[in-house]
Amino acid sequence: MRALDDRLPWYRTMPPSRRSAVGLVAQSGITSFIAWHEDPEAQPWIAADVFAAAPRELLRSVSLQQTLQLIRTVVSVFEDRIGGADASMREPILLYSREIAFAAADVYARAAESRGLWDARLEALVVDSILTGEHDDELPSRSAALGWHGRGECAVLVGIAPRQLDVDIIRRRARHVGCDVLVGVQGTRLVVVIGRAASDEEAAGGEPIDFLTIADALAEGFAEGQLVLGPPVPSIVDAAQSAKAALAGFAVADAWRRTPRPVRADDLLPERALAGDPLARRALIRTVYEPLRDHSSDLLATLACYLDTGRSLEATARELFVHPNTVRYRLKRISEIIGWDATGAREALALHTAIILGAIHESSRERAQRSGRAAEPRPPQPSRPGRGRGEGRADGHAGRGRDAVAG
Repeated sequence: MRALDDRLPWYRTMPPSRRSAVGLVAQSGITSFIAWHEDPEAQPWIAADVFAAAPRELLRSVSLQQTLQLIRTVVSVFEDRIGGADASMREPILLYSREIAFAAADVYARAAESRGLWDARLEALVVDSILTGEHDDELPSRSAALGWHGRGECAVLVGIAPRQLDVDIIRRRARHVGCDVLVGVQGTRLVVVIGRAASDEEAAGGEPIDFLTIADALAEGFAEGQLVLGPPVPSIVDAAQSAKAALAGFAVADAWRRTPRPVRADDLLPERALAGDPLARRALIRTVYEPLRDHSSDLLATLACYLDTGRSLEATARELFVHPNTVRYRLKRISEIIGWDATGAREALALHTAIILGAIHESSRERAQRSGRAAEPRPPQPSRPGRGRGEGRADGHAGRGRDAVAG
C-alpha cells in the first residue's frame, strides 16, 4: 500500500472507500497467490476470482490503464520482497502475474462488450425517437450518455445502408471533421444525426464547417444512391424537424434527374411539395410568396407573368405594358428579397411552384373567411314600440296588450 501511495499519484487522490476497495483486491490477490502456489492444479482459475471482491463502482472509476499500473506495482513488490529472497519464486510470480493480467483484461473486455451492446440499443432508441418526433426531456441526457458533445446546430443525413455496415468509418470521418454523430439503421435507410462538437468561436479558423461538407465526408459510409441532408436546427432537441425534411427529400430525390450527392432537403422543395409534404408547402409560401406579396404586388405579378411566358423578358414587358429594363430591375429586386434567381431553370421551378401554392392558399383562406361571415348569427332586432297603450311590449306583457287592444 505504501508503494501504491509513492508510485501512483492518482491513487493518492482517490476517496477512502475506493482506496479500501483497491486494498481488498490486492489482499485477495496475495491470498490467491499463496493458495495457487501451494497447489497449482487444484484451482486453475483462481486468478479470475481476484476481481470478484471488487465492487462494480470500482470498475467504473478505475480504468484499464490504472488497473495495469496497480498490477505492475503489486508484482514489483512481490519480486523485490519474495523473489529477491528466493530466486525459485521468480517463475511462479511471473506465471501468476500473467494470469492476473489476463483476468483483468477479461473483466474489462466483458464490461466493454456489455456497454457496447447497451450503447447500441440506446443509440437506436435515440435515433428512432428523433425520426418519429416522439421524444421527451430525457433526449439530451440520453445522447450525452452516448458521448454526444454537440453544442449548437445539428442536422440529419439520410441515405441507403450498405450491406456490410461499418459504423467505425462514419465515426472516424466524423472525428476527423470535428463533429459528433449518432447512427441508426431504419430498414434499408441509414440515418446519421450530425452535431457540431465545438461552438462557432471554438471552431478551427473561426468558421464552422458547413454541414454539406460534413455530409460529403461521411458519404463513404453509405451505399450508392441518394444522400439527403436535412436543414440545420438549433439543437438535438429540434432534430426531428431536420429528420422530417430529410426523409421527405429522400423519398422524392429520384424525381430530380441530376440530383447531386449529397443534396440539401431544401433543394428538393418543389418535388416535396408536389408529393404532398406540408413542410415543403409552408416553406415555399413563407419564403417566396408571402415576402413578395407583402413587399409589392408589382413584384409578385411580374414574377408570375415572367414564369408564365417561359421566362421571356420581351413577352413579360408587353403583357405588363412596361419596358424590358423595368422587368430586369424587378427580377433583380425579387432576387434580393427572397434570395432566389428566377432566371435559372431549377430555381424557376421552385418559384413557380411557390406562386401556385400561394395562390391556392390565398383562395382557400378567402373562401373560409366568406363562409365564416355567412355562418355568423344575426344580432336580434329591437322591437318597435306600438302606438297603442298596451301594444307589442317585449317584457312578457304582449298578451295583455293584445287583449287591451281587442277590447
